[in-house]
Amino acid sequence: MRRPAAAGPRTARRLPNPRLTGLGSGLFCGAAMFALACLDQLLLGGSQTVYGVLFLPVCLLTALWVRPGDLVTAPVVVPIAFTFGLLPVAQDGDGGLSDRFMSLVTALALQAGWLYGGTLIAGLVVIVRRIRLMARRAARRRAQAAQAAQAAQAGQTGQTGRTAPARGPQVGRQAR
Repeated sequence: MRRPAAAGPRTARRLPNPRLTGLGSGLFCGAAMFALACLDQLLLGGSQTVYGVLFLPVCLLTALWVRPGDLVTAPVVVPIAFTFGLLPVAQDGDGGLSDRFMSLVTALALQAGWLYGGTLIAGLVVIVRRIRLMARRAARRRAQAAQAAQAAQAGQTGQTGRTAPARGPQVGRQAR
């Protein structure tokens, strides 16, 4: 017979907390922007403003999900992903490759505000995460130093936790 689970406090569902490598964050950001651009092209006819607005949360997620060791890559990969994602959104010309390239350059020039904004978001998140990481490391070092000092002091006192008896004249004590 199966018993029901104990009715304890329920934990709230947490958001996913993946840790992407530098390459993984680039692939995530690039794939997400390309998929969003294709969706934008399909549903809205390639609205570059919608594409720019969608770029901002992708930048935020990329900066939040990158590993602490690869923090510096987030502000680097987001502009590359923005450019890669613009390929489906940039307007087609009548010609071939040169018209496509010119429309991509034009779209980059006209949507530079979104590009700079997303890169700024990623950079700020990375800076805040880096400062918090350095503060945690410093606190950990201070705690380890305090533990080492306590261990050294315990070694001097005979490891009983009490201080050693004072040597010298014993005033107020009777000799045996």
